[in-house]
Amino acid sequence: MAAEQDPEGRAAARPLLTDLYQATMALGYWRAGRAQEVAEFELFFRRCPFGGAFALAAGLRDCVRFVRAFRLRDADVQFLASVLPPDTDPAFFQHLRALDCSGVTVRALPEGSLAFPGVPLLQVSGPLLVVQLLETPLLCLVSYASLIATNAARLRLIAGPEKRLLELGLRRAQGPDGGLTASTYSYLGGFDGSSNMLAGQLRGVPVAGTLAHSFITSFSGTEVPPDPMLAPAAGQGPRVDLAARVETWLERVCGHLGLGVQEPHRGERAAFVAYALAFPRDFQGLLDTYSVQRSGLPNFLAVALALEELGYQAVGVRLDSGDLLQQAQETRGVFRTVAAQFRVPWLESIPIAVSNNIDEEELARLAQKLVSVGGQPRMKLTEDPEKQTLPGSKAAFRLLGSDGALLLDVLQLAEEPPPQAGQELRVWPRGTQESCTVRPAHVEPLLRLWVQQGQPLPPSSPQLCEPLPSLAESRAFAQQSLSRLSPAHRRLEQPALYQVALSEKLRALVDRLSARGAL
Repeated sequence: MAAEQDPEGRAAARPLLTDLYQATMALGYWRAGRAQEVAEFELFFRRCPFGGAFALAAGLRDCVRFVRAFRLRDADVQFLASVLPPDTDPAFFQHLRALDCSGVTVRALPEGSLAFPGVPLLQVSGPLLVVQLLETPLLCLVSYASLIATNAARLRLIAGPEKRLLELGLRRAQGPDGGLTASTYSYLGGFDGSSNMLAGQLRGVPVAGTLAHSFITSFSGTEVPPDPMLAPAAGQGPRVDLAARVETWLERVCGHLGLGVQEPHRGERAAFVAYALAFPRDFQGLLDTYSVQRSGLPNFLAVALALEELGYQAVGVRLDSGDLLQQAQETRGVFRTVAAQFRVPWLESIPIAVSNNIDEEELARLAQKLVSVGGQPRMKLTEDPEKQTLPGSKAAFRLLGSDGALLLDVLQLAEEPPPQAGQELRVWPRGTQESCTVRPAHVEPLLRLWVQQGQPLPPSSPQLCEPLPSLAESRAFAQQSLSRLSPAHRRLEQPALYQVALSEKLRALVDRLSARGAL
C-alpha cells in the first residue's frame, strides 16, 4: 500500500525491533526441528499502573499492522548473520527470508477496553519460531501505548468530561517514536488533542497550539507591522489599524486596573498584536512571559477588546509558570471586572488554560477550581506467586450484573464452554484460597479475533477478520468503558481492587502443575 494511501504505515515498527535473544532462540528452535510447532503467548500485566485499579488496553492497531507487514528483508537477514555465530547453517537464513505471519492468529481486547491484572491484553498463536520473533515487538507496542492511555484516562477522570486536555510533551518525549506514541495514545485515553503535528498527519489526532514564550521575547516593541490593518470579522466595513486601536484600549484597561500605561511590556504587546493580525479568530494570550498581572493581562485585554470592536472574540489565555491555581483565580477575577466595566459578557467566562508539568496531584488541585508451545500447557513456577503464569490457551469473559455493573472477569481454558447469563458459576478469585459462586445477568467475551491463521497476508492487500476501529472510535469506546467502572474502582487513590477469577477447570490445572513442578 502506498504511503500516500496509508500514512500510518510510515510509523510502523520494523521486524528487527526485537531482542537478540529472540533471534538466538529462533536459531535454537530451528536446529531442534521445532520451528513449526504450534505455540501461543499472552501479554498481560500483574499490577495496575499508577497504583490504580484499572488499565486501558491500547496498541492493538500497531500490533496488527506489524503482524500483517512482518517480513525480514535482505538487509535484516544480513544483519542477523553478522551477530549470530559465523558457522550458522546458511539454510537457517534462507528459512528467515521465507517467514511471514500467514500461520499466525491474533486475539486481543479491543483498543480502549478496560483491562485488569492477569487478563490477557493480547494472545498470539502460530509457528513457534515466528511467534518467538513477534514477542518483543508486540510487547513493546502494547505496553507503552497502554501505559500512556491509562495515564491519560486517569487525568481525564480527574478533570471531568468538560475540561479540555491537550498533550504538549513532544519536546521532552523519549525520542521521536516515544513522542508519536505518547501523542497518539494520550488522545485515545481521553485527551482532546496534541501539539504533535506528525500525530495529526499520521494518526488523525486533532492538533492544537498557539504560541510560545520565544515568540513573545523575540519582539522588542520597536517593530512596525508591514500591514497593521485588519478588516471586520463580518467582512464589511473599513479596515482598522489594529495596533493603534490596541494602544487606545491599553489606556482604558490600565486606568481600570490602576496601572501606569508604561508598565505593560511593549515587546509582549507587539507580539500579541502580530499574532492577532495573523489569527484574529483564534487569538490566545500567553500571560506569564513577564508579569501576569502587570503586563500579560493588560496587554492581552487591550488586544482582545480591540479585536472585539471588529467582531472577533479571543479564544482564551494560557498560564505556564508559578502557582497556576492562584494565578488562574486572580486572572478570572480580572476578567469578571473588565467584562462588567466594558460590557463584554463573553470575557467573563473566557477559557483559562494551564500548562507546565501538570501531574495528577496538580490537576486535581486545579480541577476543583478552574472551569476551563506444542499444544501442551506451560506454566512459570516461582517462589513469588505474582510472577507465576497461568497455563494453557485461555479465554476471558466479563461478568455483569442486571444493572450492567461489572462483577468480575473470569479466565478459563479455551476448550471450556463459555459462561452463560443467568446460570450459577463457581470460580476461584485470584489471590485467595476460597471459591465463590456468581450468577451473571450478562456475559461479555473479552478477546476478539483480529488476524486468523491461514488468511492470505500479501503486503499489498492484507486481510483482517474484522475492520479495526479508527483512533477516534477507540477513544470514544475508552470513555464508554471508563463510565462502567464503579466509583470505588475509578477512585485514583486507594481504589478497590477489581476481581479476576479462574474457572474450576483452570484452577485445577494450576494446582496439578504446581504440585508436580511442571515448567
